[in-house]
Amino acid sequence: MDKTVSVAPMMDCTDKHEIYFLSLISKNIHLYTEMIVANAIIRGDRNKLLSFKKISNPVTLQVGGSNPNDLAEACKISEDYGYKEINLNLGCPSKKVQKNKFGACLMQEPNLVARCIEAMTKATDLPITIKTRIGYNDVENFNFLKSFIQTTKNAGSKKFIIHARKALLKKLSPKENLNIPPLKYDFVYKLKNHFKKDEIIINGGIKTINEINDHLKKVDGVMIGRAIYHSPYFLAEIEKEVFGNKEVPTRSEVMQNLIPYIQEETSKGTQLNHIMRHTVGLFHGQNGSKEWKQYLSKNLCIRDADLQKVNHIMDQVKKKSPVSLER
Repeated sequence: MDKTVSVAPMMDCTDKHEIYFLSLISKNIHLYTEMIVANAIIRGDRNKLLSFKKISNPVTLQVGGSNPNDLAEACKISEDYGYKEINLNLGCPSKKVQKNKFGACLMQEPNLVARCIEAMTKATDLPITIKTRIGYNDVENFNFLKSFIQTTKNAGSKKFIIHARKALLKKLSPKENLNIPPLKYDFVYKLKNHFKKDEIIINGGIKTINEINDHLKKVDGVMIGRAIYHSPYFLAEIEKEVFGNKEVPTRSEVMQNLIPYIQEETSKGTQLNHIMRHTVGLFHGQNGSKEWKQYLSKNLCIRDADLQKVNHIMDQVKKKSPVSLER
């Protein structure tokens, strides 16, 4: 199977605008939506929730839920929107998510998870996959993880994305759960050695090309979250060094290529700040990145931002004035 690199589903981050923006940098990256609750898909504005501008990159819908019937119905509804697979969230540790019985707390109920996956696989022809943790609370042993993955596999999961930390469901906030529980990559490597023919993706704390390449020697794919959201042009380095694609746009070309999308979306009533907030880190590490962020926060990441201000900042980028934004 081909080795993959993907951008993790991140709440309030990987919406359809972020997905399109990242596709302008990398043509080979696999993209995931933020978690969308099954009940919202059934009862909400499904076009608003599920539609996205079609791109060449594979895009996966991540859903949250624990009611097999609701998850099955959400899969049926989502099937025709252009997604390549549907992923069940079994890893989010937030208290709000736990209260609604989604995410990592479901690791405590493998049989319920199995019923959910079975219902989902029967409802759609799209592959059903899972994203989970290596354990929860005091449960952190390989035999539990192996058994949990076997249960989901038997139920029909086609891919297993493992965040290599356990989730502390009561003691820590979601942010703390991304940093405090130690990373245990060996759990994921060992899982791959056990499930040799299955697709195992590793996630958690991956920040460099060297780390990506090291992981890809041992598992089938790497998923990266915060490192890309905070510095999206890291994707250009991945595109060149991992995928061997040297035809990568510059940062200013990415912004120029984003303009038609901005025009299209704002003509439909999308607020400009909903798109531009994702570009804050585009010039991260470059001369002038501070000025870029300041300009965006004052002008383009506010509710009443308008396209005229985008044209202005693009003029500044093209002139490399008042600061040099590209080396």
